[in-house]
Amino acid sequence: MLEKPFAIHNSTVKNIPRAFKRYLYERIDWKSDAICVTGARGVGKTTMLLQYYHEHYGDVEKCLYISADNVEAAAAGLFNMASEYFAFGGKALIIDEIHKYPNWQVELKNIVDTFRGKKLLVSGSSSLDLKKGKADLSRRFAYCDLKGLSFREYLELKEGKVFPALELDDILRGHVKHAQKISGQITVLKDFRNYLSAGYYPFFTESEAAYPQKVLNIIEKTLYEDVAIIGNVKPVHITALKKILWLIAGASSFAPNIDKLSRELGISKEYVYHYLEYLEQAGIISALYCEGKGYKLLRKPAKLFLENTNLLAAINGALKLDDEQGAVRETFFMNQVSGSGRITAAETGDFTVNNNLVFEIGGKSKTPKQIRDMKNAYLALDKIEIGAGNKIPLYLFGFLY
Repeated sequence: MLEKPFAIHNSTVKNIPRAFKRYLYERIDWKSDAICVTGARGVGKTTMLLQYYHEHYGDVEKCLYISADNVEAAAAGLFNMASEYFAFGGKALIIDEIHKYPNWQVELKNIVDTFRGKKLLVSGSSSLDLKKGKADLSRRFAYCDLKGLSFREYLELKEGKVFPALELDDILRGHVKHAQKISGQITVLKDFRNYLSAGYYPFFTESEAAYPQKVLNIIEKTLYEDVAIIGNVKPVHITALKKILWLIAGASSFAPNIDKLSRELGISKEYVYHYLEYLEQAGIISALYCEGKGYKLLRKPAKLFLENTNLLAAINGALKLDDEQGAVRETFFMNQVSGSGRITAAETGDFTVNNNLVFEIGGKSKTPKQIRDMKNAYLALDKIEIGAGNKIPLYLFGFLY
């Protein structure tokens, strides 16, 4: 049973880049016997796990890579493959694309419970389905979520420039010195512009010309292979999901009107809510909510964004991106800062972070008029290299991870 899996393993682990490691690599507690890495398609989950393989095993007889959507895995069964491999003397299994395997929760539970002391590393692109199984497996697995490249990581991968990750408080208190250091080493505004259109997914290194189409392919695969199957969305309704994405991408600021969306898409309001939830959990959109405890406030988003600016660029095209700078800036801020605190819609300004920090997003000519008399209020400004006072270069928020 192991001959073909060994052959597939050996062809897969070749040519894995090892010099550059994602931010999450150092944050994971690799001592855990069972680890599940989630994240949107294309962000580098498989590469990160195979880097760990090379660093700690480097031998198919010690650690075996399996893709759960491979015909061999489907035919033999993951538990049966694990049984034979561990009987063979293997110490660890890496199982990729786990969400594509039928009844994966049961299989993983049985593997972990049966083979104590063996290591199981799992990854899956569909956070929607993995979250459904998390309740049953949370006692057995350490869950970690991998985002796309930060601007800081992009600079390391593209330019070879290594900068430390910053805490949000570091940026607020010391943004001038950090901006001076960064802008003194790179053409930061040019690099930032390139990142916004083609720098979020690590595969930008493969081909710049093919990058936009690859991003569009991610959208298609996510809709048809993740959302449609896991959310039980009929193929005819995939068109409605696409319309939602195109509406968000085409707006300078998309505040959803659920009644209007229901009429335009030809689906009930309940389906609109479900579809927005599916798109968000699949890593395609991000929802911004108002601060509040009421059911309506918690359920209806104040604004909707695409999950990252590269999705926006791929859908709209580079030329259209120039016309929607407001949407690009807010999408970037929402994407990069979301891991550093809870973001909600501000009554005055654009965003509130952790209930006490207010941010207004804009270009270099933006004035502090709206937030002038507010405490803990900041301007995050595009197209400036170095700020002053409460005026902070927008690109600095791309150094949070």
